[in-house]
Amino acid sequence: MEEEKVLRGHHLLCVHGFRGRGYSPTFVERMTEIVGKVRNDHDDFMIKTVAAFDDACMACPHRGNTKCEASAGSNEHVLSMDEKVLSHLGLEKEKTYLKSHLVALTASKVTPDDLDYLCKGCSWLPYGVCKEGIEELRKKINDFY
Repeated sequence: MEEEKVLRGHHLLCVHGFRGRGYSPTFVERMTEIVGKVRNDHDDFMIKTVAAFDDACMACPHRGNTKCEASAGSNEHVLSMDEKVLSHLGLEKEKTYLKSHLVALTASKVTPDDLDYLCKGCSWLPYGVCKEGIEELRKKINDFY
């Protein structure tokens, strides 16, 4: 099994809606890599859930030394999304889970409409790709079982 990945709470949802756009070419490249691994049904690995910088944040142009600096209040906003998602999924911060478990949990506990609350204020939400991604995940998992 490969080394564990680190994902912040809200990125557990973002990986399902990601469509190859982002904050910079480096970020898009990094996120594409992470998303590819998470969406690969034949690849299972451990993911540590956090409410802090994660593997995707390391390539973000808005990453400051200790917090997100996209705009005033952005760090508090992303942390609140992390907390809401982790709570909604019943997950603990700084705990490691199998990717397959996290994907199945997301499919069973998150509906597209939940994103209106969980991701409120996110600049990506109005594009609709996140809700599409969650819907596609739910359909894929339900068709499998």
